[in-house]
Amino acid sequence: MSMFRLIAPAALVGLLAGCAGNPPANPPKPLTDLTPKVSFNEQWSEGVGSLGRARYPITPALGSDTLYAASAEGHIEAIDNETGKVNWSVDLDYALSSGLTYDAGRLYVGTQDGHVLAIDGDSGKVAWNQNVSSEVLAPPQLNSGLVIVQGIDGSLTALDRFTGEQKWLYTASQPSLTLRGSGTPKTIEPVTFAGFANGRLMAFDNRNGAPLWGRQVAVPKGRTEVDQLVDLNGQPVLSQDGRLFVTSYNGKLMALNARNGQVIWQRDESSYQTPILAGDYLFTVNAKSDVLAIDAGSGQLIWQNDDLEGRKLSAPAILSGRLYVGDFEGYVHALDARNGALLGRTGLGGNGISVGLQSDGQSLFALTNDGDVVSFKPKKTP
Repeated sequence: MSMFRLIAPAALVGLLAGCAGNPPANPPKPLTDLTPKVSFNEQWSEGVGSLGRARYPITPALGSDTLYAASAEGHIEAIDNETGKVNWSVDLDYALSSGLTYDAGRLYVGTQDGHVLAIDGDSGKVAWNQNVSSEVLAPPQLNSGLVIVQGIDGSLTALDRFTGEQKWLYTASQPSLTLRGSGTPKTIEPVTFAGFANGRLMAFDNRNGAPLWGRQVAVPKGRTEVDQLVDLNGQPVLSQDGRLFVTSYNGKLMALNARNGQVIWQRDESSYQTPILAGDYLFTVNAKSDVLAIDAGSGQLIWQNDDLEGRKLSAPAILSGRLYVGDFEGYVHALDARNGALLGRTGLGGNGISVGLQSDGQSLFALTNDGDVVSFKPKKTP
């Protein structure tokens, strides 16, 4: 078995600073006074337990009227979206590590010791439990018959959605040093798209796991192992017309033809976050924590906001024409999606926010690293 080492994205700041007390490459910019144009009206909050010292990316999942949230210790709660009432809670015998996925009455989640659990969404009872080859950090992905799971060892495993039985397995080569995380696959009915720590994006036939095509998105460069990191940690985004948008660390932001992997456009942009596609705009947060809007058709930059540089921003969420990101101090920031202007902020504390915010189309839900789920409805100020 090949050995590889993991490094959390936040720890890169310390490494890049060097050993002689040099300042970090991208120190966090201080927040400046602004006239708020958005107010954050808190609806409710609920403590579910922390993400642990490793800050596992246990992103909550939204059902039609329920938010499911969990802690690294294995505590899961089903919370009413509107009222914050806890409908049920359960303490599992497993420490959790991945984001939650909900569909058709079941939750799916990965564990720190390499299990995948299917859990009844109405009761919290475990429906099935299956081993995979390594710890799972990416939320499991679904089609009508499969659960696709990506492990930190470069494995991609397809499990039967109803029984947990393994259907196929693919394992990619791993560099000696990788970011702590793994790409989140994008699964549709016939095909799964998955990015790996070696900088390669691949498409797989869901019937048998056969690779259909591969594309090198990032190529290792530089002398040090840190310089050569090329992880694809974000989830590919698929448009309705068959374009696939993918980010990479120390690599490129690309638009590809999903059928064959051919490049439509590309631009140099390092990121380990999942972008958002909204109309003709592609929004992304780069490795410096700049927020960018890209023309999805051409790859041209529309706007770039560097006011939050170095603040270790979460992946963006969008609601009512505004972008929302969390930062390392626990602030939630609102930006105008049309021009990138900062519109307001609210401080949640909680030892920071590292997982992306969730939206049900009316409210936003933030999970702090200390495990507080906060629901709020942003509104324009008079």
